[in-house]
Amino acid sequence: MQKFADEAIIEVSSGNGGNGCVAFRREKYVPFGGPAGGDGGRGGSVIFEVRRNLRTLSHLRYQQVFRAENGRDGEGSQRHGRDGADVIIPVPPGTILRDAETGELIRDFGKDESPFLFLKGGNGGWGNVHFKSSTNQAPRKALPGQKGQTRRVRVELHIIADIGLVGFPNAGKSSLLDRCTNARPKIAPYPFTTKIPNLGVLHLEERDIVLADIPGLIEGASRGAGLGFRFLKHVGRAAGLAFLIDLSDDSYETAFDVLLTELRNYSPLLAEKKRILVGTKLDLPETETRLLRLQQKYPTERVLGISVFSGVGLPELYREFLRLVHELERPKGDRW
Repeated sequence: MQKFADEAIIEVSSGNGGNGCVAFRREKYVPFGGPAGGDGGRGGSVIFEVRRNLRTLSHLRYQQVFRAENGRDGEGSQRHGRDGADVIIPVPPGTILRDAETGELIRDFGKDESPFLFLKGGNGGWGNVHFKSSTNQAPRKALPGQKGQTRRVRVELHIIADIGLVGFPNAGKSSLLDRCTNARPKIAPYPFTTKIPNLGVLHLEERDIVLADIPGLIEGASRGAGLGFRFLKHVGRAAGLAFLIDLSDDSYETAFDVLLTELRNYSPLLAEKKRILVGTKLDLPETETRLLRLQQKYPTERVLGISVFSGVGLPELYREFLRLVHELERPKGDRW
């Protein structure tokens, strides 16, 4: 079975600072040398970085504990301990970090993709050279290094797409993605062929448009039926939605109402996104008549028909995709 890794819980720890050193000068002809203990090194930090070549969080399924290196202790002759190495955790674009215990938002890489220093390593302790005074020429005092921090983090991937393709199983979402992009989703004439989100890029003269094929919804998804709402978060950042309706299916007239109800149960804001209705399989018998009925039933909606097999209606659909993207600036900070 295909598994799409879009969530992971990891434990991360920054390094401890190294301890300061108690040491004294030991030089020929200087029997009472002063303090010479060096400072401890800084502990390594925990840093998250966006890597655009990553598409899932599968690497965090195999490694769930990340620990930065501790700083080394200071040494004599005022030698500073070596700093601990940072640990860098790569994540895909669109990743959100939350506290695993409270759910508090830590970072949204959909808004800012710059490297994020999450846990700073502990400072190194002072060596005894810092404690020399007029009344204490040979201090035997040094400070321990500062302890690092440990946190448990929930890492969530929210795919960034321009248009989300929504529809019942076998409505033609994967076929459309295969026809108009370089994606190669699994296609078969049975429900729930798509079990993971698929992304594809539609290359147009004006600009590229990223499409997301979300696994098929069914009536009752809000109550856990079918694949439920597991992947709907991935269209939360989309500029608009394309509702694909199978015109060859006898339930075509109620499909949009059911889909919209299920979306509204998941997120009222998601259900209010800009949208178009796309009747599919226009090359089959009676589908042109059914498309006309849909247009009459939803006079305030933008309804068009396509055939992935023959290519009918695809240029118009691409123009509609462009319109949706141009009308709305992508709501980068939105959380659905």
